[in-house]
Amino acid sequence: MKTFFSTLIILFLSINLSAQGYQIGDKAISFNLLNVDGKFVALDDYGAAKGFVIIFTCNHCPFSVAYEDRIIALDQKYKDLGYPVLAINPNDSLRAPSDSYSHMIVRAREKGFTFPYLLDADQSIAKAYGATRTPHVYILKKEHGALVVKYIGAIDDNHEEAQKVKSKFVEEALDDLLAGNNPKRDFTKAIGCSIKFEK
Repeated sequence: MKTFFSTLIILFLSINLSAQGYQIGDKAISFNLLNVDGKFVALDDYGAAKGFVIIFTCNHCPFSVAYEDRIIALDQKYKDLGYPVLAINPNDSLRAPSDSYSHMIVRAREKGFTFPYLLDADQSIAKAYGATRTPHVYILKKEHGALVVKYIGAIDDNHEEAQKVKSKFVEEALDDLLAGNNPKRDFTKAIGCSIKFEK
């Protein structure tokens, strides 16, 4: 009986820990998701990349909308340095109709997104990563054939006004990585709308 309960406790803990998603230093899974251009995009497609800026975002959330221009600027600045942005919409379109695939196509065209805008249709990637907000950022670095999580959190310290930003968390982390160091600040609290998971 003792063994049975011990097994149950271990199983509960493993499920509970896995539900938390990634921590700094974890190895992230790759993915193959549908882009707004109708093609599938996988991390393996980026052979020359040093890593990735994965941003869980969406159409309807005012936080995500406020960051769209800053996300474009991040991609334009860092993709040629080896860290392209890949945006992922994880929301259930039944709960958030404006986050449907057809609306994603329109939004990407309207804003002139310079990066893939991918649909996490079954929400498995958001759950694996542990994303809870939009936007929610994960910086991955390629190390010895693995994708290692180096930063998790917010884009910067002011979601309301870009002109009043004092700390550009993602840029600082990327600059540290490009200088050959681990980010001095590798975790911040993601601020935004809750991801609309299926009920």
